[in-house]
Amino acid sequence: MNSSVTTEKQLAQLDRALDAGTLGDVAGIVGDLSPGDVAYLITSYPPRIRQVIWSLLEPEQEADVLNELPEDLRNQFLIEMEPKALALIVGQLDDDDVADILHDLPNSITEQVLGIMDETDRTRLATVLAFPDDVAGGLMSTDTISIRADLTLDVVMRYLRRHAEIPQNTDSLMVVNREDHFVGILPIRILLVTDPSQSVREMMLTNRDAIPAQLPAAEVARLFERNDWISAPVVDEQNRLLGRITIDDVVDVIREEADHSLTSLGGIGEDEDTFATVMQTAPRRAVWLGINLITAFIASSVINLFQDTIEKVVALAVLMPIVASMGGVAGTQTLTVLIRGLAMGQLNTRNQRWLVAREALVGMANGILWAIVVAAAASVWFEDWTLGLVIAAAMMINLMTAGLAGAVIPLTLKRLGIDPALAGGVVLTTVTDVVGFLSFLGLAAIFYG
Repeated sequence: MNSSVTTEKQLAQLDRALDAGTLGDVAGIVGDLSPGDVAYLITSYPPRIRQVIWSLLEPEQEADVLNELPEDLRNQFLIEMEPKALALIVGQLDDDDVADILHDLPNSITEQVLGIMDETDRTRLATVLAFPDDVAGGLMSTDTISIRADLTLDVVMRYLRRHAEIPQNTDSLMVVNREDHFVGILPIRILLVTDPSQSVREMMLTNRDAIPAQLPAAEVARLFERNDWISAPVVDEQNRLLGRITIDDVVDVIREEADHSLTSLGGIGEDEDTFATVMQTAPRRAVWLGINLITAFIASSVINLFQDTIEKVVALAVLMPIVASMGGVAGTQTLTVLIRGLAMGQLNTRNQRWLVAREALVGMANGILWAIVVAAAASVWFEDWTLGLVIAAAMMINLMTAGLAGAVIPLTLKRLGIDPALAGGVVLTTVTDVVGFLSFLGLAAIFYG
C-alpha cells in the first residue's frame, strides 16, 4: 500500500468521496489503509479535512496512525483528547513511542496520563522518560528479551515458545549476567541452525559493543548506517542493559535530520507544516525575513560608500549583481557540502584544514575561469576594457572568498554551538554580498577615481 501509484489512487478516491460529502465512503477508504498511509493522507490535506478524516478513524486505528504522524500534527490531536482516552491510546504503543509523545505534551497532561496508567506501565515508561528524546536512552524500547550465558540453546528455544509473540525487529537476544550487565548478543540466525545442546556462552557474540544511553541520536543513526544493524542494545554507565534501539526508530531519526537540514537552509522551522494556516506560517517566516533585511541593509551601506563612483560610471550598477550573485552561488555550494559532511559525522580535526584549502582552491579555479568570461563580456558590452579588468579582479576575489567562507562558517558556527544549517546561509550571503560589492566598487573607485 506504500506504492506511489496506490497512494495517488486512494487520494483520488478520497477526494471524490469528500467532494460528494459521502462520509461513509471516506470511512471505508480510510479503514482499508495501513496506518502509515492514513497518516500520509492526513498530512496531505488542509486542517479542516484532517479533522474529518481523524473523526472517522476506528478506535483501534488511532494509536497506530498517531504514531506515524509528524510531531506537531500528532500533538494537535492529542491535546484535544481527554486524559483517559489518551492513556488508552498510548497503552497500545511501544514505550519509546509513548515517551516521544509524552515528551512533547504539556507536563500537566503527561502527569494525568501517567496517573491513569497502571504501575507496571508507569515503571516501564519511567526508564525511557528519564532521558531526553534526542539521545539513545530516549530512542530505546524496554521491550526486549534477555537471557543468561549458562543456558543451553534448547532451553532458550523453549523459553521463546512460551511467548505469544516476540518484540518486532528482534534479530538478536541480549545476553546478560546475574546483575543484568550486558555481555553479548545471540543472533536468532545462529540460534535456529545450531545444535540445541550448545550453550549460549559458546555461541554468543561478544564483539558487539552496546550503545551508551547518553549517546546523541544522530550518532546512533550513524552507527546503524555504518554497521547495517537491525537492533542494538542500550546500557547505562554501569553497563547494565536498559533496552534496545531498532531500525524503525533510527529511520525516524534520519528522516528528522534530513528534514531539519532542508528546512533550516530555507530559514524555516523543521516542524513547518505544508498546510499550516496563514497565522501559523507568517510569524515563523517573518523572523528570518527580518534577519535577512538587516543583512541587506549592511550590503546596501557598502554600496552607498561608492555612490559618487556609481554616478560617474553607470555601468557599475548594471554589473554589480553579477559579482555578488556568483559569489553567493559558489559559497552555497561549499556550504552545502560542509553541512552535509557535518551531518554525516565525516568531519574531524584531521580533515578540516584539507577541506578548507580544497574549497579555497576550487574558488580560485572557478574565479579565474569566470573572471575571463565576464571580463570579455563586460568589455565588449560597454566597450571599456578597464571595466572588464575591474570586474574580473572582483570576480576572482569574491569566488575565492565564497569558497573559503563557505567552508569556515559552518565549522565556526558548529564550535560556537550554533546550528550551521540554520544560520550558515544568512552569514554566508552577508559575506559574499559585502565582499563582492566592496571589491568591485572599491577597485572601480581606484581605476576611475
